[in-house]
Amino acid sequence: MLEKLGWKKSDNKNVSLENRMADVRKESVPNHIAIIMDGNGRWAKKRALPRAAGHREGMKNIRTITRCANKIGVGALTLYAFSTENWKRPALEVDLLMRLPEEFLNSFLPELMELNIKVQMIGEMDGLPDHTQRAVQNAINQTAVNTGMVLNFALNYGGRRELLLSVKEIAHQVQNGTLNLDDITEETISSRMMTATLPDPDLLIRTSGELRLSNFLLWQLAYSEFWFTDVHWPEFKEDDLLQAIESYQSRNRRYGGLKGE
Repeated sequence: MLEKLGWKKSDNKNVSLENRMADVRKESVPNHIAIIMDGNGRWAKKRALPRAAGHREGMKNIRTITRCANKIGVGALTLYAFSTENWKRPALEVDLLMRLPEEFLNSFLPELMELNIKVQMIGEMDGLPDHTQRAVQNAINQTAVNTGMVLNFALNYGGRRELLLSVKEIAHQVQNGTLNLDDITEETISSRMMTATLPDPDLLIRTSGELRLSNFLLWQLAYSEFWFTDVHWPEFKEDDLLQAIESYQSRNRRYGGLKGE
């Protein structure tokens, strides 16, 4: 069953990474990839390390995957970094998770500028600690003129919360007469989502073996291709990303129709 969901072990270890990248670029590369970066704690537990070590290793791995995605021509990479539900975790763990973006963005910013990568964020900024807000906003401001791949962080983000805010905005516009009820379409809703400036994801990747969305991009993932792996996020490397994209490229995206049949 897992293979039908896109899960399988790589059988391409004998092919060089550069050759595989070149082959991937010859086909249709997903314009927008969304990743649920799961398994930092499990990675640490396997090594008898504190969960903090797993989160730090996971944050470092974002560099690896960002570079690879950018190199093969991905247009946008959305990473589920901190959900609205993650506030329920122990206070010390939450505090660490809120400090990691500052460490990561400050150190990675020069390379992001060199690679022409643009940083964006979805989620509710005003719910984050001040130091986290400053780090994220600084990266957004510094990379605003960049025209390459979008590196989009989902921080303090929840899919249901996003839908609720969108519905409230539309209801308010109907109430004050700036929007007619009969004029509401799917495009109306999409334009009120936090990802309004991005296309819907072509491919969703979730690491660490879980087979659920966990309140992530519930509206936007309606016709995305899903790919699951039991590899924990800190161990998810270029080879794994290419494997997911190769699986995506082998699929027939019909969007409810009969394309290709």
